[in-house]
Amino acid sequence: MEGTHMQTQMIVLRRQCSVVGVAAISAQRIFGYARSTGREIMPLAAAVAALMLLAGPALAQSVFFSTGDPDGRIATASRPSSPGLDEIESADDFVLTHDTLIRQATFTGLVPAGTDISHVSQVVVEIYRVFPKDSDTNRTINVPTRNNSPSDVAFDSRDSSATDVSEKLNVDIEVLADSFTVTNSVLNGINPAPNNFTQGDGPVTGQEVRFSVTFPHAFELPADHYFFIPQVLLDNGQFFWLSAQKPIVAPGTPFMADLQSWIRNEALQPDWLRIGTDIIGGGTFNASFSLHGNVSHK
Repeated sequence: MEGTHMQTQMIVLRRQCSVVGVAAISAQRIFGYARSTGREIMPLAAAVAALMLLAGPALAQSVFFSTGDPDGRIATASRPSSPGLDEIESADDFVLTHDTLIRQATFTGLVPAGTDISHVSQVVVEIYRVFPKDSDTNRTINVPTRNNSPSDVAFDSRDSSATDVSEKLNVDIEVLADSFTVTNSVLNGINPAPNNFTQGDGPVTGQEVRFSVTFPHAFELPADHYFFIPQVLLDNGQFFWLSAQKPIVAPGTPFMADLQSWIRNEALQPDWLRIGTDIIGGGTFNASFSLHGNVSHK
């Protein structure tokens, strides 16, 4: 059931605080030793401070979320704009119940056979909030609905081509299968209403790869409902993001507010279409991705 009022089952793991205990015990011993021997306390205090710095990260809560592995149902284009190619954005959602620093992510897709990191021209990761946030609610929409869609504009983004470290991401890819086929795809059939029901562009076969991205400057996200949007530009063909099972099942991280995936191209902006309901015309989809980070204690 779609809706933003229900809470996620996102895994939040509290790290063991053994370092804190070690620091506290060591502090007692060090200061006791200083009193009994008359030794200078400042060098000893520095040692305690170092221990307490180590203790800080132990208080953090790790955050992990995953939609699970690809299910072979659909693959959707998602790429940044480039000369001769319009931008396409595919989006799937997640919920954060704490202020969170997202430091890493993975997403799984199809690329042409033989693709390695040398063929990856650009990777972008965008974070959107849920409409009507960051959106113009007074304009006339050109799609069946904007309810539960991504917002008009991105909340934050990272780009492998950025020169500023605060906006950059690092990327690596891992080949999971030399050949993987999906039942349907969406690349060209992304149209405004009433011509949105195109039923997709048919089966696609490619090399299945997992993109692993790290953010030197973490996404700092308040507790909220978001959409994750990865985009890949290749010099040897088209990237397709692979769908994951809906509803999410283990080893994914199920959550009851789970929305279906959405897509748009430049002609449709700032509107979005539901991949399942508006384009394919039957069923709903998730997309295969994971997020890794920790709760922010600012």
